[in-house]
Amino acid sequence: MRYLLRRLVTSLVVVLGVVTITFITSRLVPSDPASLYAGPRARPEQVERVRQELNLDAPVVNQYASYLTDLATGDLGVSFATRRSIAADLVQFLPATLELALLATGLSMLIGIPLGVIAAGRRGARTGSKASKARRQRSDAGIRLFAVTSVSVPVFWTALLFQMIFAGELDLLPLSGRTSSSVSFREWTGFFLIDSVLSGSPSNVWDVIKHLMLPVAVMAAYPLGLTIRLIRGSMLEVLGEPFIEAARLAGIDERTVMYRLALKNALAPALTILGLTFAYSVSSAFLVEAVFNWPGIGRYLTDAIVRIDFPVITAAALVITVIYVVVNLGLDLLQVRLDPRVELD
Repeated sequence: MRYLLRRLVTSLVVVLGVVTITFITSRLVPSDPASLYAGPRARPEQVERVRQELNLDAPVVNQYASYLTDLATGDLGVSFATRRSIAADLVQFLPATLELALLATGLSMLIGIPLGVIAAGRRGARTGSKASKARRQRSDAGIRLFAVTSVSVPVFWTALLFQMIFAGELDLLPLSGRTSSSVSFREWTGFFLIDSVLSGSPSNVWDVIKHLMLPVAVMAAYPLGLTIRLIRGSMLEVLGEPFIEAARLAGIDERTVMYRLALKNALAPALTILGLTFAYSVSSAFLVEAVFNWPGIGRYLTDAIVRIDFPVITAAALVITVIYVVVNLGLDLLQVRLDPRVELD
């Protein structure tokens, strides 16, 4: 409990620090948010009245205190550009990004963990002929090359390449958007894959899946390569432990050794990094959303930065920070649960 309370306090300090830095930085940018809020045709006296109403004529310290007070009551403010509630906008845009991030992280884990185990097994092959060992080593090298390529290739380049091949040349998948213009269903949760299933129409579900395929594949590339490399490295370390040698000498089959003994112990050290790939996917989604015209929080934040919309920038940074902190806290607690060697002090 002391460990949990200490981690909660640390997390709150991190959130407060990010909010403070974002707030101060946004105020240092030379712009006039009152003019943005009043509109391009507003008269000078109207702009001045808006500045007073929004408390923008007050000292920065007073503005910061007012902002923290509003945050404490759950008020994220109003967009200067659209005059819409930021909380309402986030409810609309955030599920679209979370849907991509969750599916991309799940796909990277589903493919990356087995490939990492296979690569480690091929690297540490102990039996077989010389030709067989050479084939296994080439297989390990191929998987490692794939992992490095997945991590190294820029996301926007992969996105454009996939669009050109699968949407342009082959015409198999849609180019952009979350659904086709002819598809309509009630948005219960904001997660279109779930909402399309709830609509009871297989055609709706298939349309949503087709629109998800390209952006999810692009977003999964980096965490996939990272997962392969982490699992492979952690597996090689565990495979060198004495208990693995004892298990092999006891006659336990290699599959059980790899997947039940080695993988179980290899997952714990890599757990924190692997889990943070989800938070990374949320924060880096703006590139994917820009290419695929995906209406998520990344595109929402990008538009706000272009317009220098202070409240939206600060609120979006706050949401992304909270996601990072919550995921990191959950992973720390899970690692403590899985690995008794982790110190709580």
